[in-house]
Parts: sequence; structure tokens; C-alpha cells
Amino acid sequence: MPDASTSFGFSTDDLPEAARAKVVRELHEHATLPNKGRPEPLEPLRDYRVRLNVTKRVLPGAIIMSGALCGVRHTIRSRGSVSSSEDDLLVAVNLSGRTIAHPRDRELVLLDGDAMLMTRDSINLNLIHPAPVNFLGFRVPRDAIAPLAGSIDDALVRMVPAGSDAIKLLVTYARAIAEQQQSLDTPELQRLVATHIHDLIAVAVGATRDGHEIAKERGIRAARLRAIISDITANLRDFDLTVAAVAQRQRVTPRYLHKLFEGEELTFSAFVLNQRLSRAHRMLCDPRFSDCSISSVAFDVGFRVIFRISIVLSVDATMRRRRI
Repeated sequence: MPDASTSFGFSTDDLPEAARAKVVRELHEHATLPNKGRPEPLEPLRDYRVRLNVTKRVLPGAIIMSGALCGVRHTIRSRGSVSSSEDDLLVAVNLSGRTIAHPRDRELVLLDGDAMLMTRDSINLNLIHPAPVNFLGFRVPRDAIAPLAGSIDDALVRMVPAGSDAIKLLVTYARAIAEQQQSLDTPELQRLVATHIHDLIAVAVGATRDGHEIAKERGIRAARLRAIISDITANLRDFDLTVAAVAQRQRVTPRYLHKLFEGEELTFSAFVLNQRLSRAHRMLCDPRFSDCSISSVAFDVGFRVIFRISIVLSVDATMRRRRI
């Protein structure tokens, strides 16, 4: 696994459809980069429309891939064809669409929300994407998962059906990290994020009792807090945004939600207030909203009329002079 955080992506969206198959082949023939290892090969499927739009984030201890695939075969290379540093565990989450996996002589179909953990076999494992698929993938060291999940080599593929709470948290957490990737500016923070990913993967595939308790206080806690924050920011316009409402949507107790914020030396109400003020300030400073009054902005971010003065006090002198 690499020791530094890097990120890169590739898309065929701006290419003519006739040229995409050739470009996909060339990409994976020449894509070996220092400290990133060789990518798992992609091969265009004959007579299918090809699309590739992939972002890869490399952290110390975890690689995260996300994007969309169509008309390609994704090959997970055999154990004998990779170096010891690349013989990791691979997790694929089928966010939407249909993926067909061929481990040995079986055929497995992944539909919306399904996931699977893969270990490298003595032969290649193929994932086929004939139609558009949105996915999220992880590559993690097996020695990071084994202490939490026990035996991880007793099956080539472990299926995790849609609805798994741990997979939902893993997806939410990975998306939040992707949105805030610039904030991962220290190796310590990058390793912490990788550890949280290890915890969530271990729980998804079956952590031991001790492993689950460790993950509960690390990765699960971090992911639930991210999910709650995402819930709040998505519902700021709701005048009645309450602890009870968020807790019900996130399937946790109000007390647990309060404890998560207390661990960050925050309160739910203070966080919501700060988010509303920040969003209002951004809107008032944005020329696109120059025709909006402060009161309309206040309503748009979830403030009632009696809190309009809070918006006024939060902006600079120029903004305060605007009409109410």
C-alpha cells in the first residue's frame, strides 16, 4: 500500500464513442504509475456501448475507486500475477445497475445496493458490466481486516446483500471523504480515514465480537456522525429540523446522536445554527442571489422570521445594508 495520499481520474465522456474501446485498452496497458501499482485490467465488451468514468483515491492503507462503467469486463488478477504488496482484499459495492461476477464456475449477479468482498484466487476473477453501473470499490490490506473479522480466506467471494447497515455507512463515509478530500492534508488524518474504512468493511463481512466493539467506537461512530451531518445539511430548509427527526431517519436514538456531537465538543443545536448561518452568508455574498432579500435567504436556510437578526449579524457591513 502507498504511503501518501494521491488522487486521479479518467473519463471517456468527451471522446467519440467509436474511439472509446481503443482508449480503454491503451489506458490499462500504460497506467502503471509509481507507488500506485498496476490497475486491475479493463477490457471493452464487443458490440456494447463503452463508458468509463472513474476516480481513484489512494490513501495510506486504502484505495477508493468510484464512478460509472458500461460495456467493459473488469478482471481481478490472480494471486500469482501480483506482488505481495498488491495481494489485498477487494470490496465492490454496486450502487446501481447490474454487475455479473464469475468466481470460478459460478455466476453471481449484483443488483442495486449489493456488495461483495473478494480475495485473490489462483485464477482471474471477472466482473462484467454490459449495462451502465455506478460503483464504489475499495482495496485494503488483508492484515488490517483479519484482526477484526477473523478468517477472511475461507471463501473467494463473500456476498453482502443490499440493506446492510455497515455497507450503507461505508458508502456514506466514502462519499463524505470524497466531497472533503482537500481536508485530508496530513498523513495522520489519511491513516485515520483508512482505519475507519477497515472497521466498516470488517463489520460488513462479519466482524468478531471484539472486532465489532472496536469498530463501534472507531469506524462506525465516525461514519454515523458523517451520515448525520449529511442529513442535517440536506434538510437545513426544514423549519422543524430536530434531533428526534434526524435520529429517526438515521435509525439511532436521540441520546446516541447527542453523544456523537458531544464527542466533537459540539451540540446539535449549535451545529445546525452554524450551518444555517454559513449557508446564509454564502448566499448573501453570491451575486446570483443579489435580488434576494435577507428575509428570503433566512427562510431558504430554515430560519423563522424571529431569527432574521441572526442572519443580519452574521454578514459583513455591506451585506447588512441590503434591504430586508
